[in-house]
Amino acid sequence: MKCIVCITTLLISSLVWAQTQTDSIMLDPQKQLNAAQRILSGNYGSTVTIGAYGEMQYLQPENDNGTLDVHRLVLLLGYRFDEKVQFVTEIEIEHVEEVYVEQAFINYNVAHNVNLRGGLMLVPMGIVNEYHEPTTFNGVERPAVDHDIVPSTWRELGVGVSGRFDNVSLGYQAYVFNGFKSAEIDAEGEILGFLKGADGLRGGRQKGIESTVNTPTFSAKLEYYGLPGLRMGLATYFGKSQASHELNETTGATVGISMIGLDARYALQRFTARGQLIYTTLSGTESYNLLTGRDLGSVLKGWYLETAYNLLPQHFGQRLYGFVRFEKYDTHAATAGALARNQAYDRTDVTTGLSYHIAPGVVLKGDYQFKSNALEGADIRNQLNFGIGVWF
Repeated sequence: MKCIVCITTLLISSLVWAQTQTDSIMLDPQKQLNAAQRILSGNYGSTVTIGAYGEMQYLQPENDNGTLDVHRLVLLLGYRFDEKVQFVTEIEIEHVEEVYVEQAFINYNVAHNVNLRGGLMLVPMGIVNEYHEPTTFNGVERPAVDHDIVPSTWRELGVGVSGRFDNVSLGYQAYVFNGFKSAEIDAEGEILGFLKGADGLRGGRQKGIESTVNTPTFSAKLEYYGLPGLRMGLATYFGKSQASHELNETTGATVGISMIGLDARYALQRFTARGQLIYTTLSGTESYNLLTGRDLGSVLKGWYLETAYNLLPQHFGQRLYGFVRFEKYDTHAATAGALARNQAYDRTDVTTGLSYHIAPGVVLKGDYQFKSNALEGADIRNQLNFGIGVWF
């Protein structure tokens, strides 16, 4: 309790004394860029670009120990070879000890509205998977839908095209990627399954780590930005999961994946709103579960709606957003064969709190989460969170 009081006092004190401007590019959906887009846009005006973003968090479940964590620090590096060719990479350190390459791709600007890309890239699905810098979203933690339904941060190796047609206010992306890894044989000859009921596809992300590929997958997204303050997206992902070479001909080693997503962001003066809906169907899950002993569902779905309002006058440089987010997600929305639906996987989260942008690229966050699921008598603990986010 003393720790909670101290952190609350620190948050309030910072709110009273900080006096710098915020960066509006992070708040207007039509101007919002993610880290890679900022590097590619040449905002910094140099051949070599260096930046970073990071999150530090204090998470306090009810009646349990809290955790303090440097959740992630990400180093951003970009290099412009000439006016058409650029390289972008993100090197991420999670929990102070785990090191990953989050992105690493070449962008070749073929024409005004066409870019060719190849390398390790983000899969364009939903909002947070592409716009996950801590100053761009409310809440200490990312929405649960963007963890269990869209397995953020979801990135894979691939090639494709991107661009925008400003005359019709339409942006596009289309890529061919390697897929999720569904199964392999371990050193003892046992079959391991990476996809499961609790968090769906998340365990199958290959992240560019000696990724196995048998059949490629296809991902595409269209974004419309023709109305003031509004940005809307329609995304798709189709293909099959990948199994290790020894299991290529084994029945049940792979599953078919079809995912569709809708998202929208809106801003008007001191008011902002966002929402998304993700629906995924998986084929072959009955055979997969029999082979691996897993409990993978055949339909995964989730959605959320969020509204926020700046509590400070519009002419202030800083912004203090009070927000509420309602999200519902189910990784056992349907199951195949004899597998019964697990009601504990049908979850509802309500998150409400404050996001205080004290300077360009600096945000202090505090929120409280009310958590529940459809399982009768389930012991689900609500949670209090505080965090600091930076991006430069």
